[in-house]
Amino acid sequence: MFTGLVESLGKVVAVAAEPPGLRLVVESATTAADAALGDSICVSGCCLSAVAVDGPRLAFQLGPETLARTTLGGLAVGCGVNLERSLRLSDRLGGHLVTGHVDGVGRLASRHDAGDWTTCRFAAPPPLLAQLASKGSVAVAGVSLTVVDVDGASFGVALIPHTLAATTLGTLAVGDAVNLETDLVSKYVARWLDAHGQETR
Repeated sequence: MFTGLVESLGKVVAVAAEPPGLRLVVESATTAADAALGDSICVSGCCLSAVAVDGPRLAFQLGPETLARTTLGGLAVGCGVNLERSLRLSDRLGGHLVTGHVDGVGRLASRHDAGDWTTCRFAAPPPLLAQLASKGSVAVAGVSLTVVDVDGASFGVALIPHTLAATTLGTLAVGDAVNLETDLVSKYVARWLDAHGQETR
């Protein structure tokens, strides 16, 4: 479990095929400092297990499911990734509850820069949009954000200067893909309504 508060920006230093998946190696002295083999680390919104720790470098194995459902298969050497270590029960929950289980992929539909601030609009699959609400939470590339508004095709968020500087969201261009995770509570409510909706009518 994570909070969506990015701890460090990592850099992809190696991508190697390991059929049917691949091995991803990321460099971040901050995140790797106290990481151990098997630790869960959120990588741009996707919960991955560290399979090797070598100084400032962390290695992960990505299986076919991860490659099919997230943006991680498109990473190349030099790409930046948002990193967050798993939540301790004693930590403050500064963002919102993020599982690191990606619900789907969205794309940046528009970006409006106004001084140091940026407003972004992301296109997303309708089933995910149905789980979003104005002033609710969403994780975009592992970053906890507040939804400004949502319609049938997209949702908007406002990014403060710190978020733009400390995460990969600051370098996004229109058309770029991002991992999305809707709020955990909204998923359970939607599931309950699907299962019991007929009974309540």
